[in-house]
Amino acid sequence: MAKDTVTAPEPRSAEKVRNVALVGHAGAGKTTLAEALLAATGAVPRAGRVEDGTTCLDTEEVEVRQQRSVSLGVATVEHAGHRLTLLDTPGSPDFVGELRAGLRAADAALFVVSAVNGVDAGTVQLWEECAAVGMPRAVVVTQVDRARADVDDAVRMCQLMLGDGVYPLHLVDRGPDGAVRGLVSLLEPHVELAEADRLRGELIEGIIGESEDETLMERYLAGEELSVADLVSDLETAVARGHFHPVLVVAPLSGAGVPELLDLLVFAFPSPLEHGCPRATRPDGTAAPSPECDPDAPLVAEVVKTTSDPYLGRVSLVRVFSGTLRPDIPIHVSGHGMAERGHPDHDADERIGGLSCPLGATLRPVASSPAGDICAVARLTSAETGDTLSTPEDPRLVPPWDLPTPQLPVAIEAASRADEDRLAAALARLVAEDPTVRLERRPDTGQLLLWCVGEAHAEVLLERLRSRHGVAVTTAPVRVPMVETLARPVTATGRHVKQSGGHGQYAVVVLQAEPGAPGSGIVFEQHIVGGTVPSQFHSSVEKGVRAQAERGIGGDRPLVDVHVTLVDGKAHSVDSSDAAFQAAGALALREIAAAGGTKVLEPWCEVEVVVPGEYVGAVMSDLSARRARVTGSEADPGRDRTTVRAEVPEVELLSYAGSLRSVSHGTGSFQRRPMGYEPAPPSVAAVPA
Repeated sequence: MAKDTVTAPEPRSAEKVRNVALVGHAGAGKTTLAEALLAATGAVPRAGRVEDGTTCLDTEEVEVRQQRSVSLGVATVEHAGHRLTLLDTPGSPDFVGELRAGLRAADAALFVVSAVNGVDAGTVQLWEECAAVGMPRAVVVTQVDRARADVDDAVRMCQLMLGDGVYPLHLVDRGPDGAVRGLVSLLEPHVELAEADRLRGELIEGIIGESEDETLMERYLAGEELSVADLVSDLETAVARGHFHPVLVVAPLSGAGVPELLDLLVFAFPSPLEHGCPRATRPDGTAAPSPECDPDAPLVAEVVKTTSDPYLGRVSLVRVFSGTLRPDIPIHVSGHGMAERGHPDHDADERIGGLSCPLGATLRPVASSPAGDICAVARLTSAETGDTLSTPEDPRLVPPWDLPTPQLPVAIEAASRADEDRLAAALARLVAEDPTVRLERRPDTGQLLLWCVGEAHAEVLLERLRSRHGVAVTTAPVRVPMVETLARPVTATGRHVKQSGGHGQYAVVVLQAEPGAPGSGIVFEQHIVGGTVPSQFHSSVEKGVRAQAERGIGGDRPLVDVHVTLVDGKAHSVDSSDAAFQAAGALALREIAAAGGTKVLEPWCEVEVVVPGEYVGAVMSDLSARRARVTGSEADPGRDRTTVRAEVPEVELLSYAGSLRSVSHGTGSFQRRPMGYEPAPPSVAAVPA
């Protein structure tokens, strides 16, 4: 990012603010559309570039199989006396955390659909998510100038797959060569176009259905020709209620439809006042008044994105819900509810640094940021993505948005000693920037795991470590911790007898052992008769047995679920000691394992997979190929989602995140929880520990 002396748009009252998230699958044309809107408002000299040659939205395009935007891009511009902030969200399912951050910061969503590729299942899922929270939505069909573009088919797909309330606002006017010349508004009558009249009738009825003017329907049914002014005045109400979704057509490269889209965004999309604020509590969980979109109310704001800049340090993108942010004022930073992801609960007082209005990578200084605005704040040292900023005298906490659970583990280690010294600090910054990341040091394998949402997410995180934080890391195969248990009951003797001058070491123990119940661990008992092993050494034998079981018998696989009984032994009045009986107990356990043999156990997990009903068969087939036991399924007809429950070996889940994405076309998700160990097949047991 870079500071810039270009004047930022003046702060506006909340009625004149529009915060819009651009949503759609990768390759639909969101960034190109955003750049066309910025060029049309004069924010950039021409679509696609700013003066330093970078893309104007700075969406961090990374080469991940194909070039794609992987982070939230933000730009604030002026149009028709309104302050318009565009939030360009990433389209890949791996970066749904950034997408939901954009939706939290926005007051409406503009779904971008390609006239070439139409609507995919992931777009439908996101549409349903927005519907569930009452987010106002509209659709824009782009890429209409490309070969194989079919605008009419794309609009029909939107109406079919996105449900009720989807109405086109325009028809495309093409020249003799097929190029898009402009749009034909369906708000105006076109007697010569029968198709336009039909679509206009459907559009008018949709607008009237959401109108607060009860006479409008009566006038329409009586045959009165409603004016464009009558219809436009009710269009904003219809969109703001979240039940009416206009469809526009835009050719970003030629500019056709861009003015109409800008007008729709400012005149039909809701302001922050109409959309409202998320609920908030106090950090201790007690009730607090709901935030109000009022610049004079107590401050409540939220960090929706965090980046690290080599010159500015940590930069936080903040949505102000209530009150006003000003430079150099004290604030309270609260972060709660994400401790399991490596973000422990925290509360800290800080002081606001400089405020800026973002235009991609360019930050334009502003004097204040009132309720409804989105701004960038530099050098908030303790604030992380998802944290709440509020007044120190009355701190508040906004619950973080729903985040996907990272299910793809990547084992990493520093590439050199110099990188090792910097790795911990770099990972801390990475976790602060991206709450979908989870960092774990596994005690059973010693590996450092970076839990990611998917393969593309993992590649981007590794690239950020290298390019943004200057740390090179290497990856290694993730090791799944296997354990062993006794194959059959055995009795064995452990003798630890040494004499080398002075006091010697003398301990003899006889142990009986048998396989225990799954999950029982090491159970130790003593059945000594006659005091052959003095009572003060019973615990010494147990320590030796447990230590040897934890170390493993033939490698680093711990021994588990064994019932051990001390039945006999011998002691010496001078040479016996705690250390000697610990050694004898450990030796006896090794003898037991050698005589009775062991079997390798692998960890299993209980898994819940949620997918649309049409993919249930593919999911079950894939699970069966992973040695899974499907235990049941449950359909949710209201959401067209089915939950498949299964028990799966953990080793089979290492790559499951990518496979599920493939078989469900990016619409599936899963959760896991450990359920214990079961015997491993020979092919798995043969893998070195």
